[in-house]
Amino acid sequence: MARLSSINSADRIRKKVEAWKNRRSKLKALIMNREASPEERFAAQLKLAAMPRTSSATRIRNRCMITGRARGVYRKFNISRIMLREMASEGLIPGMRKASW
Repeated sequence: MARLSSINSADRIRKKVEAWKNRRSKLKALIMNREASPEERFAAQLKLAAMPRTSSATRIRNRCMITGRARGVYRKFNISRIMLREMASEGLIPGMRKASW
């Protein structure tokens, strides 16, 4: 099980990303707008750079919903490879079974 502080930190980052999402997208649209003046675009770049780092969506770390493990997480199931294997062996994931040959 991951440390509780790591899980809480990831939750805080998700909330901050959601809160700043609108402002970031507006500034990015202004930066990419070729009709805007260079001064406006540069000012938008400065504002974007002044935003908190954790408000960027790239700071979000995928974590296992069961254990909180950060590595080896399958996006489709939002669980780690270890829990996926255990759950598949127990028959908890429909249509999935352990391979044997």
